[in-house]
Order: sequence, then structure tokens, then C-alpha cells
Amino acid sequence: MPNDVKTGTLIAWLPDLLYTGGQFHAGLALVCEASGEIVRLARADELRDEKRMRLRTRAMLPGMINAHSHAFQRVLRGRTEYRTTNQADSFWTWREMMYSAATRLTPEDIYDASRMAFMEMMLGGITSVGEFHYLHHAPDGTPYDDPNLLAKEVIRAANDVGLRIALLRVAYERSGFRTEANPRQKRFIEKDPNVYLANLERLTADVSGHTAWAGMAPHSVRAVGLDYLRDVIGFAGSHNLKVHMHVAEQPAEVSACVEEYGRSPVALLETEGLLSRNFTAVHAIHVTPKAVASFAKSGALVCACPTTERNLGDGVVPADEYLKHGVQICLGTDSHAQIDLLEDARELEYHLRLQKLERAVLSDSAARLFDCATMSGARSIDAPSGSLEVGKPADFFTVDLEDPSIAGASNEHLLSNIVFSASRAAIREVVVGGKPIVSEGQHLLQQDVIEKFDELQKRLWS
Repeated sequence: MPNDVKTGTLIAWLPDLLYTGGQFHAGLALVCEASGEIVRLARADELRDEKRMRLRTRAMLPGMINAHSHAFQRVLRGRTEYRTTNQADSFWTWREMMYSAATRLTPEDIYDASRMAFMEMMLGGITSVGEFHYLHHAPDGTPYDDPNLLAKEVIRAANDVGLRIALLRVAYERSGFRTEANPRQKRFIEKDPNVYLANLERLTADVSGHTAWAGMAPHSVRAVGLDYLRDVIGFAGSHNLKVHMHVAEQPAEVSACVEEYGRSPVALLETEGLLSRNFTAVHAIHVTPKAVASFAKSGALVCACPTTERNLGDGVVPADEYLKHGVQICLGTDSHAQIDLLEDARELEYHLRLQKLERAVLSDSAARLFDCATMSGARSIDAPSGSLEVGKPADFFTVDLEDPSIAGASNEHLLSNIVFSASRAAIREVVVGGKPIVSEGQHLLQQDVIEKFDELQKRLWS
């Protein structure tokens, strides 16, 4: 693997099949500079002095983009799958377990948890992530000397495993409308929008680059009041920052917003002029046709997180209506009950099939769903990748064409096989910026990451 390639050397990656322009091509090489930028796609017989990297029995696809992650929540997996004696048990009970972890994690714990989540993403073909980060302070609510200490621990974890990261710094003002302050949210809250913006500016200056960059994330209409929203989203607009926000995830959120403002969350954002092409509404499940039209008019995106949405019983994202009106959808693994973006892609379609009692609800579904996992995600978090084209970084993953889950697929139906049927074990290599990170299904740091995470889990939950 070419980790020591000299400056000026060109590398030609030669898979059996390469996915670009919406189809698989045989005999095509991806040629990149040592810097990792794609300089051309060439036929094998057109190659000259390039260093050749043959990928036998492999299909190459652009790296996927995970647009919504809460990395520290990886510590919760498997620990909330029960119902309490409270008959009203729901998402809000899950939150209590989340708070239990969030209030006790040290900076090093957050690094180890994030590194585990990010490594698992890479093993699944994800090369960039949008991290919706809301742990800011010490457990007692005291700001660290560096107010972005925890954000930087998350970024360090991503950098160490080779993952590109958009650190979407969360604005969190309150526990909710007419709700008493929750002491378990002390690590989240920055009551003054000016303090939040100063900290965001500092983070932006500290991490701006191709492997890590910053964006804005007002948590929700529940957690951020309207005046605060106007201030921070106005700042984002003047600085061309991406804005992510939980929107209409659950009926209770919609009802609370109507009670406070006389409008649903989407109506509030639309009438206040807060939607734009830089805005991504995460979840956006409980919406009206008018809300769908508002997203379409503004150019805003929707980020669906189907594995989390089904895990929490949130509901089904109306993906067919969004796509019918030209609203782009990206995907996120959110709470990390499972980290498999291809699973999120297929469930976007499958949930609609269950709801509507019909098949193939989204026309040309495999291509549409793969675009959600790649190009739409790249636009949402401002990632430099998302497709294999000249001028973009060589961020890609491969699948083993002899893996039992897709063996026998024709070129014509290979994408459908991958999107709807591929096991995560079929993913064998992952390359970011031309640098191999996963080889033969193993991450370079896999043993160390798992050992440190095992230690964290025993310490946290014993």
C-alpha cells in the first residue's frame, strides 16, 4: 500500500469495476497524485509511469458521507433495549440513559468512544462524517479553559482513524419551553448566543481544513429559543456556514413548538426566513405537505437516520414526498444503535414499503439511495468528496465481488445488489485522500481502538 509514495508520483488504482457517472465501468483506473487528488480516470492501456495498485475481484465506489452522528452515544449500544415499568416509556426514557453517560465521560473517554464509532464507520465505507457535537463543558457545567476542548477530542479521534469530519458545534440554550432547567444538561448549555458564536469562531479558526472543518447546529426549537435562533443562523448566513438542526423528530416536539409560537417547527423556520440551501433538517418526520414545499422552495436538505428513527420509534421519513418535490435527502447513523449507512439507505425505501404496502416506492431506488449516501451527504456537510471525479479527493471503498452477499451480480444490477443486499463484511478496502485506511476488512488501528473502548465500557457501566 502506497503510504510512502514520493511527491509527484501518480498512483493508479485498478479495480475490476469502478462506479462513476451513475454506472460501473470495467477496465478503468482511478489515477491520483500523492496528495490524494484525482487527476484522471483512464483506461488500463493508457497508463504509463503510474504506480499501479491492482484491486482484484473488487468494485470501487465513492466513499459514503455520514451526515449526522453523536459519536459519544456509541457507549449506549444494547443498553437501552428494554421497556421500564413506566407505561409511558418512550424516547424520553432513552434520554435518561444518554444523560447517564453524557454526565460522566471525561475528555479521554470521549476520545475513545468517538474513535470507536469513527473506526466502525470507516469499516463500513464511510469516509466523512458530520458530527453533531453538544458536549461542551466539564460535568458540573464549568467551561474548560479551551471551550472547544471536547470538540477537539472528537476531531482528534476522527483524524487518528483517517476520517474527514465536519464538527457541527451545537447551540443549546435551555431545557425546553416552560421547562425547568435540567441539571443533567449542564455540559450542553451556553445561554448567551454571543458566547456560543465566539466559541464557534474560535473553533472555525483552529480546525479549518480539508480533513476537519466546523459548522453550526442549533439543537432544536425545543432547546434554542427564537431570538437565539435568529442570532446564530443569521451569523451562519453571513459566514456561509452549514447549519444542521433537529426538526420535527417527534409529535411532542411539534406540539411544544405550536404551543410556544403558534406554528410548527418548519413553519417557524420558514416564516422567520431561517431556511436556506445551507440548512439541513435532521429527521423532519412529522411534517405537512406545506412543510415539504417550504424545504423545496428554500433548497434545504433533509437528513434521514432510519436505523435510529426505528430504534427510538420516531416514525417514517416521507422520503417519497421529499424526492418528488426535489428536496435532497442525506443519511446519518445518529445514535449508533447500528453503524451501516447502506442499511440506512435501504431502510429509507423499506420503511415506505411497509407503510404503503407496496414495493419500489422510490423510482430508480438503488441509484437514488446511493446518491443520498454520497453526493447529498457531501453537499450537506460541505465534504470535498462524494463522487469519483477529477479534482476531488480519492476517497473510496471497495466491495469484494466474490462476497457471498453479492456474488453472481451482473454489472447492470450490481448497484442494487450492493445497496439492498451487501453485508458490511463485503467492504474490504477504504481509502481517504489516496491513503489506505482499511485493508482486507481490517482498520490499521483496529485492535488498539477496540481494547481502549472495551476498557471504557467496563469502567463506565460496572
